Amino acid sequence: MFEHPWFEISGLYASERSEGKPYGTAAVWHSPTPLPNSVSAMMVKNIEHVVEELDQYDIVFSALPSDVAESIEGRCAVKKPVISTASAFRYKEDVPILVPEVNAGHAPLIERQKKERGWKGFVVPGPNCTTMGLIISLKPIYDTFGIKRVFMTSMQALSGAGYPGNSALDIVDNVIPFIAKEEGKVVLETVKTLGRCENQVVHNANFAVSCTCTRVPTIDGHFLSIFVETEKECTPEDYKKAIAEYNAACFQTFGDLPSAPKETIVVKEEDNRPQPRLDRELGGGMSTVVGRIRQDEVFGTHGIKYCSLSHNTKRGAAKGELLATEYLMTKGYL
Repeated sequence: MFEHPWFEISGLYASERSEGKPYGTAAVWHSPTPLPNSVSAMMVKNIEHVVEELDQYDIVFSALPSDVAESIEGRCAVKKPVISTASAFRYKEDVPILVPEVNAGHAPLIERQKKERGWKGFVVPGPNCTTMGLIISLKPIYDTFGIKRVFMTSMQALSGAGYPGNSALDIVDNVIPFIAKEEGKVVLETVKTLGRCENQVVHNANFAVSCTCTRVPTIDGHFLSIFVETEKECTPEDYKKAIAEYNAACFQTFGDLPSAPKETIVVKEEDNRPQPRLDRELGGGMSTVVGRIRQDEVFGTHGIKYCSLSHNTKRGAAKGELLATEYLMTKGYL
């Protein structure tokens, strides 16, 4: 984002606690990517003033807490497009949870949203960071073989909890088998994002999702163990072939977008991959990495099991929303 060829940061807003401070002072910056001096020196303004100052901006990127996001984002969308990481609007019928490689066909919901709400702008959120690695890895399966049921257990990185997140006494030498509201988000967002959009209405995908979400002591990268019961027979080689075809189609359609990876899904053949420390940065942190693809013993030839890894703060948040914005720009929504 800092050196994006299409977008430039020209204003920063946060709560009154950060108002009037340089961003480098107000923010607790833990990313290994250095914070540019131009952004670090930028003064943070009060979020309550953003609506009255919208005329000087083209797009609003929001990473607001969900408890304030619906009000602020909605007020901004009256005038301008809002691209969000928050969950406040995800489950509204007229709002697409947009991931271009998964559901670009949901973008026309924007026109319904603007018409029904009387907005000049719109709100487009991305999915929960855990959902991202699940839906991308499921997309080739769903399109090629159909899905009856999905079972997933997540092992989620510490950065997904924000800062300061989990205390060292809670997470070191431990796994926390509960993340508030996470499992419900994954279930709702998976069937919505993989659903079909007809006449500006999304019909959720007709399969069941069951999941358990846990927190583990890795820094970045959400790791998922996934079991899929398919409608048609599907072998590991069938899945790999479907991934190759999917990657080719994604690159042809989205390859010119600055944030798009060359391979949307990277397949690892080693028995011990993917691993967060080794694989989370593949494709600039934008590739979903899949490995340990096996036939499932319970579902037989109608079952696949595998592991998936996705960078939660890149693909599952900021860079993922940049990619969605790039796509919307090429399609004339911005």
